[in-house]
Amino acid sequence: MNTNSRFVRVFLFLTTMFGFALAATAQIPDGARLPYSGGVLVARAIRSGLMQRPGQSGLSNLGSNPNLNCSPAPCVLPNVQASGIGTSPANETPVAVNPKNPKQLLTGSNDYNCPNIQGFYTSNDGGTTWTRTCMGNLSPGAGDGDPGVGYDLNGNAYITGIDGGTTDGSDIIFEKSTDNGATWSNPAAAVKPLFSGGFTDKDWLQIDVSPTSSHKNNLYISVTQFDPSSNSAISVSHSSDGGATWTTVQVDTMQTYPAIDQFSDIAVAKNGTVYVSWMRCTANGPTSDCGGTAATLVISKSTNGGNTWSTPKTIATVNLAPDTCGAFYGCLPNTNERVSNIPSIGVDNSTGPFRGHVYAGFYTWNPNAYMEEEVAHSANGGVTWSTPKRVTPLSDNHDQFFNWLNVSSDGVVGVTWLDRRDDPANVKYEAFWSTSTNGGGTFLPNKKLSSVASDPHNDGFSGGFMGDYTGNAWAGEKLYATYCDTRSLVDCQDELVGYFDKP
Repeated sequence: MNTNSRFVRVFLFLTTMFGFALAATAQIPDGARLPYSGGVLVARAIRSGLMQRPGQSGLSNLGSNPNLNCSPAPCVLPNVQASGIGTSPANETPVAVNPKNPKQLLTGSNDYNCPNIQGFYTSNDGGTTWTRTCMGNLSPGAGDGDPGVGYDLNGNAYITGIDGGTTDGSDIIFEKSTDNGATWSNPAAAVKPLFSGGFTDKDWLQIDVSPTSSHKNNLYISVTQFDPSSNSAISVSHSSDGGATWTTVQVDTMQTYPAIDQFSDIAVAKNGTVYVSWMRCTANGPTSDCGGTAATLVISKSTNGGNTWSTPKTIATVNLAPDTCGAFYGCLPNTNERVSNIPSIGVDNSTGPFRGHVYAGFYTWNPNAYMEEEVAHSANGGVTWSTPKRVTPLSDNHDQFFNWLNVSSDGVVGVTWLDRRDDPANVKYEAFWSTSTNGGGTFLPNKKLSSVASDPHNDGFSGGFMGDYTGNAWAGEKLYATYCDTRSLVDCQDELVGYFDKP
């Protein structure tokens, strides 16, 4: 069965999951699901008229927020809406800090206020005020979501996303700004499909910002490459000239469906070694997908700027949440939300006792029927890994999901995630964080970052789609985190929270 046929058939499940009306002329038989990222499936459904696009709000002014500071440290930062409060959702929220100027922040989302469903927000004052940009697209083309963000050592800002419907089938595109988002370059292709008739999915952007690296300022984009039969492989593309030219390398052998590679992340060590992680699962679960199955989290590395990659090593074997809502990789309990399991990775680039350690954060399905946040670490460059360490207390028997992980310049491991511990019904969630200062041996008491709980049923999609990932980034001793927040009671917005962690 080819991809187009399987794509059309997937919408019966999407419309059931999202609760939107089908177009009157649509004929969608029961059938297969696709292993694509959620943002892609939603964008295609909207363009095809099979789902209603959420109402659009104005784009002119995002307004001001409280000064993003707190004292005395350590303390929780004020919550701010980076995307503004609108009538259209903004979900999937990476975030980056300019290494030249920690007051300059960049985040983005699947922004359904934007014609191309890709919105990005920059701040020059530490998060008090924000400027929005809607990403363009190639011609022909249309936004398929999955935003990525980053800065290089020269302070240039970069944004990425999926552009579907191009002459190649799909491309990962990027734009560049030399003035922190006041102006942007025209969109250009960075990654094209590796396989004829294939599709580029779930991109992630990371930039080498180590002054001591022989590959400093290299841009790296990891991608899931699908062929028309949903066979898959992870690729990493790199550019050493600010995006003028790109080289794409397949990291590992293609996985033949029902085996699937998906959901990658990238981290760069100070010597220029690049790590890419991803999830590998087999669609043989009770609902003929990966939901409710055991998945393997793997990692590979390149020591020559992305030209060649090592044989993947196993980080951990985890259990995925059951598919109770028609979502390929499992569902957030008590909702129709799909959940991904991205092994988010970071490297200790400090001069401390754990320098060079690699860390990975992820969830596993606890036998007591909830999602549990864990972190594993490697002391030998990703060759072998510790037994995963639980980040939350044993008393937290509510779902913990959509984690992200980064390591500070001082070697502090910072983990953020969404957590339902304060809702006895296990529905509403808040953003939490924890840190480890002893190489991942133990994690400090968790801190709540959200000032208001979010209800996933208010995500703007009738409780059906709040994205596939969140983000975090260190700025000195501040850890910023971004997530899909529904305090407006209308839809998700890109919320920036954080913690000022002064040892």
